[in-house]
Amino acid sequence: MNIDSQLGGDADRSDTRPILIIPYMWIGDFVRNHTVVRVLKERWPNRPVDLLTTSLCAPLVDYMPGVRQGIVWDLPRSRLAVGRQLGLAKLLRERNYGTALVLPRTWKAAIAPALAGIPERVGFVGEFRFGLLNRWRWGEKKLPRFIDKNAALAQPDGAPLPPEWPVPQLRVPAEEIARWRQANGLSAGAAVALAPGSVGVSKRWTYYPEAARLLVERGLEVWVVGGPAEKGLAQEIVAAAGTGVRDLTGNDLRNGVLAMAAAGVAISNDSGLMHIAAALGTPTMGIFGPTSPYLWAPLNGLAATVVQDKSVLSCQPCQSTICKMNDHRCMRDIAAAEVVGIAQRVLGEAGAPV
Repeated sequence: MNIDSQLGGDADRSDTRPILIIPYMWIGDFVRNHTVVRVLKERWPNRPVDLLTTSLCAPLVDYMPGVRQGIVWDLPRSRLAVGRQLGLAKLLRERNYGTALVLPRTWKAAIAPALAGIPERVGFVGEFRFGLLNRWRWGEKKLPRFIDKNAALAQPDGAPLPPEWPVPQLRVPAEEIARWRQANGLSAGAAVALAPGSVGVSKRWTYYPEAARLLVERGLEVWVVGGPAEKGLAQEIVAAAGTGVRDLTGNDLRNGVLAMAAAGVAISNDSGLMHIAAALGTPTMGIFGPTSPYLWAPLNGLAATVVQDKSVLSCQPCQSTICKMNDHRCMRDIAAAEVVGIAQRVLGEAGAPV
């Protein structure tokens, strides 16, 4: 799809001023942000695009086509941190950005671009950010999905949404995957990567240990992928399924990216790793309970969307972090054998030996 035609042909190929995107910093949202990068590069092919990033998300930037560099700057979530804001503004001023897209709707997210004097500061009005933004956008609540709200800021004001957005892309060189496999003592065969974590306990499927045991019994190699918060879950899975499971959880998100790139299929809750796997092109199964696949599944598409039938469970999706009606049946009633069967089918369709 050529975005120029969707934007009314307004691309200015003589404009070379760099653009800064200030994205949401949750991992899944950060991956989704690559759609915004792609829209900008179609609109302004000769303007470099940089991303503000946290230390956690910084490894993702290395695998995003079209991104010149990441600006790593950790700001606390719970306080203003005036000194850190001033330091960031000084850094941004030195880089001579022509445009800043401020995707979060918070007042705090717009401070540094304003202090840096970036000429065009685009964002939704949000928390009444008059004076901090000078290219205000309205109508955020009328846009149906999170990606629509974000990518619309990369379009001219008032432009209609395209029928489809360009999908996020993460590209990992094959030689880097091979080195990672060797460093971790992993075979070259297809493995099933399990991502049992998520932000919010309500989005976590119950039966990863049993699924891992069934996968190992079928002769498949299983990896548990996640951050330090998933270490306890990984230990439960290893205890249930034995030596056929490798605990690959750790502190470095790059390790998670490489694991998902190397896997034959990924099974994930609604989480950042689900978006990473899909953007890499790994066949990905997303297990959804309280959240809506329409709103939160990757734009890339999933090899399988595992969700309870609404005719059986009418309260889904509730978008709630605590189940108040059906004792978390939206996750409990998805059987391990069902998920394993789907994983075997996906592997078969991908041409991997099952």
